[in-house]
Amino acid sequence: MKKQYAQIIVDVPTMQTDQPYTYVIPEEMIDQILPGMRVTVPFGRRKVMGFVIGIRATTDLSEDQLRPLTTILDLSPVLNTELLSLSDYLADETFAFRISILQTMLPNALKADYQHFIKIVGKVSDDVANRLFMGLTEIAFHANQYSDKDLATLAKLRRQHSIEVRIEVNDRAKVKTQLAYQFSQNVTMLKTAQQSLRPTAKKQAQLMAFILQHVGETWLKKELQEMLPVSDATLAHAVTHEWLVKKHVEALRDPFKATVQKSNPLDLNDEQQQAFDRISASADLHRFAPFLLEGITGSGKTEVYLQVAQHVLKQGKTVLFLVPEIALTPQMVRRVKSRFGEQTAVLHSGLSDGERYDEWRRIERGDVQIVVGARSAVFAPLDNLGVIIVDEEHETTYKQSDNPRYNARDVALWRGEYYQIPVILGSATPSLETRARAQRGVYERLTLTQRAGGAKLPKVDVIDMKDTLADGPETNFSAELKDKIADRLNKKEQIVLMLNRRGFSSFVMCRDCGFVPRDPNCNLAMTLHMDSHTLKCHYCGHEEPIPTVCPNCGSKRIRYYGTGTEKVAVELAELFPTARVIRMDQDTTRKKGSMDKLLEKFGRHEADILLGTQMIAKGLDFPDVTLVGVLNADTALGLPDFHASERTFQLLTQVSGRAGRAQKSGEVVVQTFNPQHYAIVFAQQHDYEGFYHQEMRARHAGNYSPYYYTVQIQASHSDENQAALQMLQVARWLRAHVDQDVIVLGPSPKPIAKMRNRYYFQIILKFKQRDMVDNLLKTLQNRSQNSKGDLRLSIDREPVSFM
Repeated sequence: MKKQYAQIIVDVPTMQTDQPYTYVIPEEMIDQILPGMRVTVPFGRRKVMGFVIGIRATTDLSEDQLRPLTTILDLSPVLNTELLSLSDYLADETFAFRISILQTMLPNALKADYQHFIKIVGKVSDDVANRLFMGLTEIAFHANQYSDKDLATLAKLRRQHSIEVRIEVNDRAKVKTQLAYQFSQNVTMLKTAQQSLRPTAKKQAQLMAFILQHVGETWLKKELQEMLPVSDATLAHAVTHEWLVKKHVEALRDPFKATVQKSNPLDLNDEQQQAFDRISASADLHRFAPFLLEGITGSGKTEVYLQVAQHVLKQGKTVLFLVPEIALTPQMVRRVKSRFGEQTAVLHSGLSDGERYDEWRRIERGDVQIVVGARSAVFAPLDNLGVIIVDEEHETTYKQSDNPRYNARDVALWRGEYYQIPVILGSATPSLETRARAQRGVYERLTLTQRAGGAKLPKVDVIDMKDTLADGPETNFSAELKDKIADRLNKKEQIVLMLNRRGFSSFVMCRDCGFVPRDPNCNLAMTLHMDSHTLKCHYCGHEEPIPTVCPNCGSKRIRYYGTGTEKVAVELAELFPTARVIRMDQDTTRKKGSMDKLLEKFGRHEADILLGTQMIAKGLDFPDVTLVGVLNADTALGLPDFHASERTFQLLTQVSGRAGRAQKSGEVVVQTFNPQHYAIVFAQQHDYEGFYHQEMRARHAGNYSPYYYTVQIQASHSDENQAALQMLQVARWLRAHVDQDVIVLGPSPKPIAKMRNRYYFQIILKFKQRDMVDNLLKTLQNRSQNSKGDLRLSIDREPVSFM
């Protein structure tokens, strides 16, 4: 007798259960269960959900050790073979449980309470129609009401496309319906009714003629009334006389409701054409090739993306297009939809569960060819991928900050290698790691050095705020910036003002010379702790009192640094009372769709000044913006993070790129207390290469990425002493077991040391070979699972922030 065994990852997220368990497939389910389906299985005394990751014909385990699986939850796989393989890779990569990865890949609607419906759409036996469907065409599906044999029969019919499954998510994502009419198929009855119509019943005659041209078809009420000038009363009459049947049909939600005008491909300049040729040649050869498309702001990277996408779509393949932020998604979707229309799906966390679920189903069914989305869209269930595009690849938002801590850029590269296709990493300011890989030949570097349409890069003025504050009162605006704002307001041109607020950390800076106290061991800015009146380094734990006099120049004007958008908006209103200001920060953009609405309003010239945090620095394209002001360029430089200079340079370059993108020339004003800092000097000169070489020297001297790999071990506890004590034990254990080449820093409190009544400590490991501490970290993770008490430990490979 034929036997089959299922390898199942059970929904019990612990280290002890993070492995496939073998279950017997009941005889009636043999050949009906496929990898990627979800099932319920007995686990101890309870039943749990599990993912089938493999089917075997034999097992080394004895039959009396095995239990049969209980129920099929899906009649077809919810994850394909590729995504199952990806989950295996990511579990190792992120030190996460495999069940957590599998759950992350699915939309929330498939994790919620949901109701299945099954519907007959093809040929089924009388037994199935009468006994299982009770004479109906569609019924609610409850797996526990069927025998194993009947479940196997239904799974087989689903594979033969004789039945289809519809899912309704309870309370969270109802399947949306709209009113439609199905035309009768009884031609004889229709023609008889047509002949008996009164000569005055012109609308009924018009409707009848249309029905006879489209016998048996189903038309949405809205579309039918757009096609024919018939009233609701005429349609009601037709229903009464059985010419048509009123019904409700499913309407997939469209998360992007705006109408877009169709656009055509633009002519490429020589650099764009060369980039297009190299990438499309790789696609034609079916060869994995990571490309760094390094193009200055406004150089037409998006046009290259769209034309490469067009090239692979013509080959019948699909396209995955990642953007770093939800805020940028509507703008990119608009551009993609204008080129590719209904072939486009949208996936990001700003969608409702219902919208996301509908888009996921459109992708899974193969109804769309191109997916645009933020980080989680990297798991879109696309088959037959032809190219993956990662726009603004340097952005930290591609990294998931909580478990599982995956980086969408790395996932994109894994999927590119799986399908043997090109992956485009695009940026005006590539991350140092990506640029270094291009230098070593791991990625192919393509450059765009000219702005599209002949536009020029804006002139950047750097204003030393020490001079502004030397005599006058506290202000966010230098005299130069105030004059330039007044000039643009007179010319009816637009202004973007950015307040650089990254992270929650506070730091100390001298208002006279710009000095920021740094830790002698790590050469990083130290964090201000008002509770203990100290400055601390959150890498190595160095601590010293807050200075009252600047050790650099002797000034007593050394103080906490920081300001908010509300405070700036008040000062703007005092300085320019007639200016119309749109404020964009977390408070004003919390509501769904509010950011897009504010940007559209600015685009329609209903405001003169757009004031915001770094969310406005990227991707915005407004032809009338001729002045960009950065109010406080130093904030990111003062953060306790070795990425601080890189993030500052990237942000200044990105925000500078918002000015002068059309025919009008642009200007940028950067206010700073550190005008000589190399990140600011190179950003002023639009010199990425100069910055890259200088920063690489600093990274080499400090043993930082890309010369060293980094892992952050973080632990939290409700008792501060326990958190510190346990992390000291972890540090001692690590130092006893790691190679002498591994640098162990800490433990030290995190910059944000207490959150939600838990105390956080961290240890940083730095090492040369990528996987040299993996086995040790897995052992540590295992030991932490077995530890008693309230300790929670997490491991983050290549963290994008140490805050």
